[in-house]
Amino acid sequence: MTPESIPQSNSDSSDSESPVSVLIVEDHEFTRMGLKLSLEQLSGLKIVGEAADGQEGVEKTRELKPQIVLMDIEMPVMDGIEATRAIKELNLGVSIIMLTSHKSDQTIFAALSAGANGYCLKNITASQLSAVIRMVASGAAWLDPGIANRVLSAYAGNVNASAPQVVPSVQQQSPQPAVKQKSSLSLSPRETEVLRLVADGLSNQKIAERLGLGLETVKTHMRHIMEKLAVSDRTEAAVKAMKQGIV
Repeated sequence: MTPESIPQSNSDSSDSESPVSVLIVEDHEFTRMGLKLSLEQLSGLKIVGEAADGQEGVEKTRELKPQIVLMDIEMPVMDGIEATRAIKELNLGVSIIMLTSHKSDQTIFAALSAGANGYCLKNITASQLSAVIRMVASGAAWLDPGIANRVLSAYAGNVNASAPQVVPSVQQQSPQPAVKQKSSLSLSPRETEVLRLVADGLSNQKIAERLGLGLETVKTHMRHIMEKLAVSDRTEAAVKAMKQGIV
């Protein structure tokens, strides 16, 4: 993944496509209102709902089925990490971007382990956040430049080789699910090539264009990659590949 720069939004392309539907989950009303007003000024996005805590966020996701959930972490009733895990268990195909001021390693790894597709710090500008939303909606994973190097270093083995310890949720100190065992199957050269582009942040469509493949072919490669790596989504696949030195 190379998040050193965020592509600026392209109004020509976004105007010709259906807007990305977004649910904002944030307990601070002022912040929530500011996010909504800022993002509504940008083309290509549609704010379909708001939630003031993680539990409400899960319920609104089930009801509204947005493409993207912007998720705060520290919230009452249910924190953002537990809410992310609960939303992923709904299997609605929703992508989640953590939007938070928290940047400790434990919080970052907990969010990624829960299934977050992106991790942004709250000092991001509205136009940059809009670009990230569209990237993640197209299938890419994204990490804030301020934390990306730490995540990549950790998963490359510069910290405990058994992987960073994932902390339980703030509200519920429950045991984490057992870690899936590494598959003994090896990736083909083409699958490795696809996975490398996933780690670079490219969507399936962009990968297809880069490699001269059909979109369905790329999706098939991604399905095989996730099966072989014993992961459930693109973010996990990219992170695990970096950790194991595949890319």
